Amino acid sequence: QVQLVESGGGLVRAGGSLRLSCAASGRTSTSYVMGWFRQAPGKEREFVCASNWSGGSTYYADSVKGRFTISRDDAKNTVYLQMNGLKPEDTALYYCAARSWGVVTTTPSTYRYWGQGTQVTVSS
Repeated sequence: QVQLVESGGGLVRAGGSLRLSCAASGRTSTSYVMGWFRQAPGKEREFVCASNWSGGSTYYADSVKGRFTISRDDAKNTVYLQMNGLKPEDTALYYCAARSWGVVTTTPSTYRYWGQGTQVTVSS
């Protein structure tokens, strides 16, 4: 059993930056695939990025590539999403997700563990 808790969301102006955190507890492992998803009102849950550090694979959605960066701090059991150059289109509820092992995937149903979400709102 793994628990994930996101934090760091908030209101930011277009062009600004935020760093989201995902704190993991329970039976965690550095081999886990960690991903970020987001969902805006009336839209499907959307893949943002994910990383399998054991396999050396990191993948970003085209919409965020070059602006967002996923990273981790093993000592704190925490994964981060650094978001730069934020746009109003980035406004959504952001979720942290995890899989026990495997390749990087973009489908929400392939991730077993989920956080509660943290709201990111980008004003014009």
